[in-house]
Parts: sequence; C-alpha cells; structure tokens
Amino acid sequence: MRTYPLMTARRLVWFALPILLVTQGFAFTPVFQPEVATSRTAEPIHIDGVLDDAGWIAAGRADGFVERSPGENVEPQVPTEAYITYDDDHIYAAFVCTDDPSTVRATMCQRDQYDGDDAVGLLIDTYGEGVWAYEFFVNPYGIQKDLMWTSVQGEDRGFDMIWDAAAKVTDDGWVVEMAIPLSGMRFPDGDQQNWRLDFWRVHPRDSYRQYSWSALDPDEQCWPCQWGTVNGIGGVTPGKGFEVLGAFVGSRSGEIDDAFDSESGIVDGDWQDDWSVGAKYSLSSDVTLEASVNPDFSQIEADAAQIDVNTTIQLRFPERRPFFQEGNDLFRTMFNSFYTRMVSDPELAAKATARWDRTSFGWVMARDENSPYIAPAEERTYQTNMGRSTVNVLRGLHSLGNNSQVGGMITDRRYDDGGHGTIYSGDARIRLTNSLSWMGQYVHSFTEEPDGVALDPGVTFADGRHTIDLDGESFNGDAFITELRHHTRTLNVILDYNQVAGDYRTQTGYDPWNDQRNAFVYTNYNFYPEGGPFQRITPNVFADGRWNMNGDRKWMHMNGSLDMSLRWAQTYMSLGYQVGEETWGDDKYSDLWSVSANMHIRPNDSIGLFGFVRRGENPALLSNERGDETMASIGLDLKPIDRLTIEPTIDFIRSDQSGAGELLFEQTIARARFQLQVDPRLSLRLVVQHIKSESPLYNTEDWYHLSFGSKWEVDPLVTYRLNSFSVFYLGSTHDWRDFNAADPGASSLHAMTARKYFTKIQYLFQI
Repeated sequence: MRTYPLMTARRLVWFALPILLVTQGFAFTPVFQPEVATSRTAEPIHIDGVLDDAGWIAAGRADGFVERSPGENVEPQVPTEAYITYDDDHIYAAFVCTDDPSTVRATMCQRDQYDGDDAVGLLIDTYGEGVWAYEFFVNPYGIQKDLMWTSVQGEDRGFDMIWDAAAKVTDDGWVVEMAIPLSGMRFPDGDQQNWRLDFWRVHPRDSYRQYSWSALDPDEQCWPCQWGTVNGIGGVTPGKGFEVLGAFVGSRSGEIDDAFDSESGIVDGDWQDDWSVGAKYSLSSDVTLEASVNPDFSQIEADAAQIDVNTTIQLRFPERRPFFQEGNDLFRTMFNSFYTRMVSDPELAAKATARWDRTSFGWVMARDENSPYIAPAEERTYQTNMGRSTVNVLRGLHSLGNNSQVGGMITDRRYDDGGHGTIYSGDARIRLTNSLSWMGQYVHSFTEEPDGVALDPGVTFADGRHTIDLDGESFNGDAFITELRHHTRTLNVILDYNQVAGDYRTQTGYDPWNDQRNAFVYTNYNFYPEGGPFQRITPNVFADGRWNMNGDRKWMHMNGSLDMSLRWAQTYMSLGYQVGEETWGDDKYSDLWSVSANMHIRPNDSIGLFGFVRRGENPALLSNERGDETMASIGLDLKPIDRLTIEPTIDFIRSDQSGAGELLFEQTIARARFQLQVDPRLSLRLVVQHIKSESPLYNTEDWYHLSFGSKWEVDPLVTYRLNSFSVFYLGSTHDWRDFNAADPGASSLHAMTARKYFTKIQYLFQI
C-alpha cells in the first residue's frame, strides 16, 4: 500500500469526523452551492496518482459529498475527498475515493470509450452563466474522458482537449490526479476568477450511483447553476499560444471493375498520399483563429450502419472530426441549422471564435470539393452532389445569465456551378422559473437553385409553385420552433410546436422534411418507492401530430409507456403501447398500433446487455402497403479481461403484408467490434459487419444486388495514440457483396467489391 504523508493528518481527521458527529447525534446534512477556497501552489506537482508532492499543501479541500442519484441528496455509501489548486499553467485536481478495491470497476481502453466504470469528474463553468461548461472524467486506470455541456444540446462526447491524468488503485480505494492546462480553456480575463465548479464521482454497483460535492435541487432545471464555487484563483490568463497540427495520409484503394460482374475482379489504384497542415493561434485571451490547408477530415472508424430499408429521408450521423471541436458549443441550435457533416470534403477551412464577457461569436469558412445538396420535400429527401462550393457560417450568442441566452446565425453556401442557399436565424432560451423554461428559434431561408440537375421529374412542392428538379428557380421560406419545458423531480412536461414551410431549404443544416406543422406533448410522473425491487417507476404519456401547411393531417400518434429502474444489476425496463394513423401520398393507414419493450442490464463489470423489440402494424413505404412489422435490437458489452472489449449488436426489421403474410421487406444488421488495449497508447481493433436486405418488390431488377442482398465489411486497425490529436493509424477496409441476391433459389455468390489500405500520422505541435 502506498501512503501519502502530506495528507495523513487530513485523512485521519476526515475519517474520525463522521464518528464524532454520529456520537454527538448529528445527522448527515447536504450542502447546496458549497464553496472551497484554494491558493496558488509554489511547488511542482507530478501527475502520477500519488499525492505525495508538496504542491498539494496549498490545495483547497472539498468533502461532504452527497448521493444525487438514485438517492436524493442522501449520504453516499462510500466517502470521497477532492482537492484543487493551480499555478500559472494548470488547474490541478485530486480525488481520494475510499472503497473496497476488489469491487472497483475499470476498463483499460482508449480515451472517451468507457461506460459503466468507476470514475471521478471535475466540472467547470468558467463564466458562471449556466450556458456551457467543461467536464473532465478519469477512471481507476487513469483513462480520460472529456465532454462539453451546453444548455441547448446537453453533453457533447466529441469534444477533446489535451490534459494530463493518472490514477492508482490502493488498499483502501483509488486515487486520481488531474492537470488541466489553462491554455486549453476559455475564461474571463481578470485578476480574480469566479468559477462555478463541482466534483463528481460515479459508483456503479447494483445501482448506477452518482455522488457530487454540491447537493442538487431536483426541481431546478439549470444544472451548472447549482454547482459550488471555487475562491482564490487569481493572476491567471486564459489560453494563448500557437498550435500546428500536421497530418500525413497514405492509401491505396481498389474497386471491382464491373459492378454487375462478380468475376471482373478488383482493380487497384496507385498509392495516394496527401499532407494536411492546420494552425491555431490565440490572438488574445478572447479570440482564437484557426485555419487548415487540405484539412484531413477523414474518419478512422466508419459510421455504424443504421436501419434504412423503410425510410424516405437522409440519415443523420454524429460528428467526430477534430476541426469542429473549438467553439462547437456556439453553433448548436434547436433546428441543427449548422450540421457540420454537410461540409463533406474541404480543401481549405478556417474558423474564428471570440468570447467577450457574456457575448460570443463564431465563424467558419470552408471550400468543399464534394458538396452534398439536400432537397427536402413533404414526405422524403432528395439529394445529389454539386461539386465545389464555398460555405460560410456566422454565429453570435449573448448570455443573459443563469441558463438564459439569445443568439443569431447566418449560413451561406455558394456552388461554383451556380446556385446558393442562405439562412438567417434567431434563437433564445429563457429560464422563467427554477422549473420552467422556454426555448425557440426562427429561421428564414433564401434559395437559388443550381440549374440542369434532374432529381425526380414531375414532382412539385409548395402547392405546385416549384419543381423538385434543380432548374435555377429562386424562392424563400421560413421555419419556426417553440418549446416550453417544466421539470421537477416528480413531474415533467414538454409542449412543442414547430413548422417548416414548403419552400424552406437549407444547405448547411439537417432538415430532411419541409411543408409540415408538428405538435408534440409529453408528460411523465416519477414515483420513488422506499422499499422493494424498484427504485423508480415512471408512467409516460405523449402524443404527436403532423399536418402539412395546407392543414392536411399526415399523422397522429398516441403513446403510453411505463419505465422502471430496479435495485438490482443496474436494470432498466420499459413497456410501451402506441396507436395512430398516417397518410403517405394518397394512401391513408388508420388503426396503426405497436407494442414495445426494452431492457438494459449490467449485472457485473464483465457483461452488459440491452434489448429492444417492437411488434405492430405500420406502413411499408417501399411498396405503399400496410405491413405487420417486427423490429428488434440486441447488444452485448463483454469484457473477458480488463483490456479486451467485445461489442456485438444485431438490428432487425421485417414487414409482412397484413392479412396475406407475404414479405414486403426485411433487413438485418449484425456488427461486432473487438478492441484490445495493449497499454494506454497502443490498441488493436477489428470491426466486422454484415448487412442483409430483402424486398421482393425489386428483386427482378439488375441493380438489386447493389442496394439489397448480403454485404460484408471487415475493418482491422492498429492505433498508437500519444494524446487526443497526436496519433498513428495503420488499417484496411474490405467489402464483399452477394451478386446472386436477386435469385432466391441460387446459392450466394460473394465477391469482393472494394478494399483499401491506409496509414495516417498526425501530430500536434504546441508553442
């Protein structure tokens, strides 16, 4: 067992204090918005998970943690101490977590990739406005996880920052040290800092318990508004400096010579290599500039496939590219007016962010080589590629304090071959009371279409005023959303109304439909039994309706569900029932229904399980028929040893013609992800994915095997990661397809259709 001589006296007092309080008859008392005083350390602190550096003598100490979930501000099962200090370059935090070390849950993995582990976190709202905040978490192996929280979108796992952490498991628990560089943070430029701050501990056992230093009011919607305060930080300056991110990508790709001939074989191209250079400069404590020439926006791991056999719109995928990390909280709005993956393949990109007191600005510019063009309609999305374009996005945001803000945004995309799209947007979030808030956004769009691109001849929109083909037409439209939220520990209500005009269109956002009015009502009530197997029982009731702008109803659904959390194996269960009607084209489907059930369970550190199943009658959009539909998902999170994770999932959907039983469509996606973490830097990963899709409606078409049938993907990868941005990759991708998919009586004929070998070296230089 390691000892911490500088902490011994403090720890003896801490462990003796609860005994003294109990003997004197004092009960546990939660503290709301506590304060901790700290001072500048004059001694160096070495981040190694051992609190024996003299620098910790100056640290402020936080204790009196509360269990905030599932209990409400009750005494935690295990004690926690937290410490904080600083110097000219870093904020330092430490945690001493008392526990039985044999029960501690931890995974050796890449940063950001653990869930269900023991963990501690430092949460900081540097501006104290309850609008955005940093989150820094560490598990017992010292693996880091950082997030950006915003009041509009919640937690963003894509946020990354370079910081240092270490952890050690001891005979009486585990210990963590963190060093957060001030150069990576944004905060007011003043002599004294007034930061909101909270210390967090995750303690997953039979229940997923969360402890915090600050007691939380369950009837208060603003999370950071309830954090404590750190006093004594002064004479520090926000992030300044110069960073250069260089990347080299080399690859060789091969594709089948004839997409309709399995014997045509793979034709390999020449080896391709490319360089990317990006630079970021903090012009002042308030302004950051960033630019990249030939930016590497590649994703090392492909997006997991989604069920798409019965959808008419473009699917939405998460953003993982590092260029959009700095200031990404500024660009979030309710309508997703800037969906960054609409910037597909830039050859040049630049960005600027600025924060002055309560006002923030952000600007992004990109020259895109392969520009997606999205044309939404009442019931589906049309899309094509319009080649080169220039994108500009300007965002302003002003905080009113305590979780309230107003903002504006302008986005513009201009295609080299003609045409452009521009939107002007205003939005607000207002905290009316502790439990009541209002959010809203208005957007106006101006569109001048490119010319000469046929999307679907004969299709019109906006009451026939325009054709869906890109033929140089000009038009404008608007979109509007308003939402009222009431949130307490027991009662939650959401009232939402939004509308999108038929001639509204954006080329920088995610709006897959237009010509719609939507209303949504949701309410639930939480019961917290004092005993028995259930921690929480929550009945939910919600309804949603959609009409086009002429008032014709497109759908109406009524839903009821019952959610339950158990005091065993972190078990969550839900049962649901839905009835409704929908109209697609000229076909009306009444008396639709479905029943559903899902469950999440994690009985121990080595296995987690989730499952979902839904059965009912729903429209089959491929064939415009009523279908008896079954949808199911199941997944496992397996950890045979602490550094090997296996994540198999299966997603399934099938629809049979109601009353006749004939197959309308079926799709199965089976995916397995294997990851071996050799040490904190070196990892080996293998993704295997199989997709099988069937639809008799199209199985006589020559192109059937391109969109349906059986597909295999195998993607191995080796990663060596120094930090979030300095990484080496070596990997490949391999795709196979069944060329006999259109002939149900024939045996499968799988042939490789594409493969790629690649390497990537990326390194961040900080000056």
